[in-house]
Amino acid sequence: MSEQALEGVKVLDLTHHIAGPYCTKLLADFGAQVTKIERPGGDPARRMGPFFHDEVDPEKSLVFAYLNTNKESVTLNLKTEQGIQVLKALVAESDVLVENFSPRVMPSLGLDYQSLKEINPGLVMTSISNFGQTGPYRDYKAADIVEYALGGLLYIFGAYDREPVKHAFNQAQFKAGTDGASATLMAAYHQRLTGQGQQVDISIQEAVATGLRDVVNNYTYTGAVRRRQPNHSGDLQRIRASSDGYVLPNPGLGAGVNWNVLTEFLGLPELDDEKFNTASARLVNAEELGKILDDHFIKQNKYDVFYASHEKRFIFGVVQSPEEVMADAQFAARNYFVDIDHPTLGTLKYPGAPFEMSATPWEAQSPAPTIGQHNQEVLGQRLGYSSEDLAQMRATDII
Repeated sequence: MSEQALEGVKVLDLTHHIAGPYCTKLLADFGAQVTKIERPGGDPARRMGPFFHDEVDPEKSLVFAYLNTNKESVTLNLKTEQGIQVLKALVAESDVLVENFSPRVMPSLGLDYQSLKEINPGLVMTSISNFGQTGPYRDYKAADIVEYALGGLLYIFGAYDREPVKHAFNQAQFKAGTDGASATLMAAYHQRLTGQGQQVDISIQEAVATGLRDVVNNYTYTGAVRRRQPNHSGDLQRIRASSDGYVLPNPGLGAGVNWNVLTEFLGLPELDDEKFNTASARLVNAEELGKILDDHFIKQNKYDVFYASHEKRFIFGVVQSPEEVMADAQFAARNYFVDIDHPTLGTLKYPGAPFEMSATPWEAQSPAPTIGQHNQEVLGQRLGYSSEDLAQMRATDII
């Protein structure tokens, strides 16, 4: 077993749902010791579908199983005084605490950063919330699509004659989780150098807004507002239907690819015309160009087009189904998908390392824990509670 990059880093995980657990998953998968604190009934993500074989069970949520690999699970009722005292004992021995409650929750429990700093001056406390710890929206509730909308990204997605659309699933949450892990490691590096802790404040709205890039710059400097594009806009990169799915034809004209080379590759001599050989001409004749391309690609096999295009150094892609993703030769060559054995789910394939490190690699050492699986190990062995203490705590709904 190789040494991992974050080996020896102790993380106290007070997160739930998606953004926070993904942050701590990234830390755990690279070797941090992550102790997940769950309410006695478990993280609400345990009740998020899809479920293994569609059996609704807190130990069979596939979302939870993915987000919580390599973590310990301790149940703790933070609405009790003893639960708070147990948590503070864990804070004293931790390097990092990550939470994604609403900003008013931790202070209401006496667990705000200033209070925890008195227990552990070197503590890095990462707080992930919808809109950050400050500002007029800080206590507002939000869902992923709300973050897209208020972050400004939703405005530019979709067709211009239809309502905006967002990416599938919870991409804003995953982006915030990634930002949270990155910021936590920066703060932890500073902690190692100086011994000084700090609070890291992650706003999911701001995590989304970082994706705007040139949209904001264009508006700031020129007043231009980027809009959603029509189906036919002279844009050669629009997704086109093929005989077996969809292909993304990007000839790379902006990089100096010759128009005649493209028309020859496509086998469409009708495109060798003044109506199409410049960007401005393609914009004027966008509807006609779009129809020619649609009629062409609908007759093609997407993988035939994909492989042939890369022989010409074009930047083509294909839209892959889940089955095609799992069978993809590039993923297979890099051993991206990994098998993880879970006591309830059995052996399933999971997405693997988000990046590779040659000396301190990602490793799936353990599956997502069952509820309270590590109560004895953490509370008993590390904090010194006896079996009788734990039994009493269990009887009084503290764990």
